[in-house]
Amino acid sequence: MPENNPLIFSLDNGIATIRLNRPEVFNSVNKPLALAFQQHLRDCQADASVRAVLIIGTGRAFCAGQDLAEITGPDSPEVADIVEQHYNPLIMLIRELDKPVVAAVNGVAAGAGANIALACDIVVAKESASFIQAFSKIGLIPDSGGTYFLPRLIGMQRASALMMTGDKVSAAEAVQMGMIYKVFADETFEQDVAALVRKLAAMPTKGLAYTKQLLNSTFANDVAQQLRAEGDYQLRAGNTTDYREGVAAFIEKRQPTFTGQ
Repeated sequence: MPENNPLIFSLDNGIATIRLNRPEVFNSVNKPLALAFQQHLRDCQADASVRAVLIIGTGRAFCAGQDLAEITGPDSPEVADIVEQHYNPLIMLIRELDKPVVAAVNGVAAGAGANIALACDIVVAKESASFIQAFSKIGLIPDSGGTYFLPRLIGMQRASALMMTGDKVSAAEAVQMGMIYKVFADETFEQDVAALVRKLAAMPTKGLAYTKQLLNSTFANDVAQQLRAEGDYQLRAGNTTDYREGVAAFIEKRQPTFTGQ
């Protein structure tokens, strides 16, 4: 794949890697990148051999958000149109993807870049990485699901402050406040990320997908509704090949071999 491609996609042993590849502009998002990103997520959904998805950046940044050069020219599209056509579909594709999605934040994640990461199922970061809700610095509001995910992750007060001030949050602070899952040392980041994604790719994919769907609905349901949903999805999980393999392996005191079915 050409080095100037805005995204580099690879599939290896069930792990689909989507690598943002505009390092000269800190992997900021323009139309070609956004549309390619969407298409790769659709392809991951359709391909049964994909068991886990990794999103990561090339170079020193994860993603600096929207490429402002795309929206400042005389014939530039409206910001609202870009949000509707580029970012909203991306967030929905991530949330609806029936595979675990890991954001490996290898550097700064700013604006929409931060919120794309927060939409993923598991977010890990380099010790030197940081997160910035940068929208207020240019007079915009947080988009790409930021006003949905961030308050649910860290609470209303902290979310309000970070969105209004645009303060930078270090990776260690992000873990402490519950924004992300883990921080990995810069020196071992790639190995640690690879181990995490390999683990997910070897797990019962349908069961993980059902868990994700339940989490998607948890804040919209009351307790009784969520209990009914759990019963429904537990029935589905109990009919999978991986459930039968997991039980057999437990009884036989061996490691299970899950196939994602």
